[in-house]
Amino acid sequence: MERPAWAPPGIDISVPSVSRMYDFYLGGSHNFEVDREAARKAMEFLPGLPKIMQANRAFMRRAVRYAVAHGVTQFLDIGSGIPTFGNVHEVAQAATDAARVVYVDHDPVAVAHSRAVLAGDTRSAVVTADLRKPREILHSHEVGELLDLDRPVVLLLVAVLHFMEDEDEPFAAVAELLDALAPGSLLVLTHASYEGIPVSEEQAGGAVDVYRDIRNPLVMRTRAEITRFFDGTGLVEPGLVPMPLWRPDSPDEEEDPFAFSGFAGVGRKA
Repeated sequence: MERPAWAPPGIDISVPSVSRMYDFYLGGSHNFEVDREAARKAMEFLPGLPKIMQANRAFMRRAVRYAVAHGVTQFLDIGSGIPTFGNVHEVAQAATDAARVVYVDHDPVAVAHSRAVLAGDTRSAVVTADLRKPREILHSHEVGELLDLDRPVVLLLVAVLHFMEDEDEPFAAVAELLDALAPGSLLVLTHASYEGIPVSEEQAGGAVDVYRDIRNPLVMRTRAEITRFFDGTGLVEPGLVPMPLWRPDSPDEEEDPFAFSGFAGVGRKA
């Protein structure tokens, strides 16, 4: 397999990556054939996966605009993935010059491309770190330089927590991050669930098996379980809902049924 010029040295391009599969679903170009093959296999069971990812991104953009409108201009985006059009820093900076953004990912391709996109941008940075180690994120040089943790921060965990198994202690990781943030901070979250998917749980399980086979288990949690991540915050109206239903730009928008798979919500720390 020929290594593309944009691929960072040292990464194994024969192993599928969740972030590069996500890039493929969104129509991006920074993915390898091994990623496309795994993504197509998952789409055999859930053909609406691109619609689900598009709904994720659309929700994220609405949540960022909501945060800025309510005076929160600092953003910590963990599991940020490969930059695509309409990323957090673009949406936030378009809304206010005060926006400061730190992206966090452990995928070297995602980090390399984030650094390329952010070159010369003194209001944004990227950190190589893992959600499983909140302390490393919070104590990173980039967070210390760009974010004032004594002021409210938007903590974005979009389409990332469902890749943490229970033994990874995802609830503890989120609680530790929130504990370090000032009152008035916002938790912006989406999570996969069998609830709302317009196919049988058995069929959807086929896609889950694809992720398990590439050693990135996809954990489908219930709405009640996902709500636990918001402990210590008050859910902003309309609460934890399917992604298209969280403060849509237009109440009459028509959405693909797959866009209603999983849940999205924003919580405000008291």
